[in-house]
Amino acid sequence: PYNTFDGPGFPACRDVAAVYEPNTIDEAVAIVKNASSHGIPVRASGNGHMWYDTMCSDDPRTIIVRTENLNRISDLVLDGAKGSVVVEGGVTFPQVAEWLHARGASLGYTLVNWNISLGGAMAMGAHRSSLGADSQLSQLGVVPLTNRLAGELIHLERDQSNDSWLAATTSLGLLGIIARAKIEILADFKVSANQETIEEADLLKADIYTEISPYVTANYWWWPGQKKFHKRTYAVVPITTGGDAFQSTFSISGTDANTAMNGLNLGQNISVQNFLMESIFYTLWRTPNFHSKKTNFQLFSWPVIGYAYDVLIGGLYPNMKTEWDYGLRGLTFEVAVPVTQANKLLTRIRKLFDEAAADNKAVTATYRSGINIKFGRPFDSLLGQTTTLQSNKTADWSKGAIMFDFPSFRPSTGDHTRYNEPYSTMQKTIINEFPTRTHWTKCTRDILSHSVKNLDPALLKRFAVVRQKFDPQGTFKSVVGEIIGVI
Repeated sequence: PYNTFDGPGFPACRDVAAVYEPNTIDEAVAIVKNASSHGIPVRASGNGHMWYDTMCSDDPRTIIVRTENLNRISDLVLDGAKGSVVVEGGVTFPQVAEWLHARGASLGYTLVNWNISLGGAMAMGAHRSSLGADSQLSQLGVVPLTNRLAGELIHLERDQSNDSWLAATTSLGLLGIIARAKIEILADFKVSANQETIEEADLLKADIYTEISPYVTANYWWWPGQKKFHKRTYAVVPITTGGDAFQSTFSISGTDANTAMNGLNLGQNISVQNFLMESIFYTLWRTPNFHSKKTNFQLFSWPVIGYAYDVLIGGLYPNMKTEWDYGLRGLTFEVAVPVTQANKLLTRIRKLFDEAAADNKAVTATYRSGINIKFGRPFDSLLGQTTTLQSNKTADWSKGAIMFDFPSFRPSTGDHTRYNEPYSTMQKTIINEFPTRTHWTKCTRDILSHSVKNLDPALLKRFAVVRQKFDPQGTFKSVVGEIIGVI
């Protein structure tokens, strides 16, 4: 097995033959060329930031090409407020962010979790939460791909009228390995992060689009057991503004990890314990999950201010590890729905929660930051969550999307099932009642299969045509690609 970021026992691929770690793009090209000549399936992988076993096909001959060593950064151009830089596909967000910061530049709002490779984020159409700014990483200039047929590099220029470009900007890794990309950047800037608490009843009645769209990035954290939301917003401030805030969502000490594990496991079958744990997490999340970058001291009041990358994403605090390093595991589920249906979606989910509670299966948030409600500005691609390209015009995606991202603790004891088993019922109900688009790494095989009915057949067909052109023998394939029918 080839594991996800959760480690042994949590495979991204069930059975692979070998893992290669090329040090140069030329080496990667040679590996692809050799594999394709022998009919061997290939998958690219950064840090294995998958949640489920859908990254590869179930072909035991599959080889993994890890891109971790393909992390060179070059050709920085910064002319005033904007510019560009060339990165190899395996570079991670901290690597490029720190490199740019040292040169007075930044990635702007095209950010995802701190340990994800840029190539992986591009392939999966990943982006930060924003209705007010371009935040999907695929707002870039050139994407050379290693091609299956002869191992050559194919260069694509940005062209929203070209199906090859529209496929490559959310390729699912099915067109080849993203070798390098020229991406747009901004001059470095500072950001102020603020957070307020909102009563659930008030938010469900509010115009969510109007509440979120003015900000360069914003999201909600939902605490269903408390019937409250935290609204997190970010705004650009003058570069001379004081502040050195550094965010971490994932840092945790060993003591805190053990305490959380014991408390959450106790709630495996006892609802009241889960309300207690949610209350603790909710209280902790009211204060900033930020330290001073210089001193590493906790910051206790909002707003907090720091450089863009440090505030928007950050990383790990010194001498701390991630939750999964301590065995805290979770499952998750994320789908996008038109933001014009945001209130309807959240109201329906609240009704499902109430029905579960009436059945003595109350649902609470068992993740330390609650249920994550994110947003995406429209960006057209064939398989992207926020594309406006569609043959069925009954759903209006023109204002963007709301992403409902519900991580849930996986007990380490017993049969590992969660207390809130209506979780699965909720997933399929949302898919049945809303024009959902799944997150390509945050849904199980079953949920992906159930969601195919909501995908646009015309867009799938157009993607399949491009994939056939790039990879006629299907060397780059995955369970996801097979489920949605593009292989």
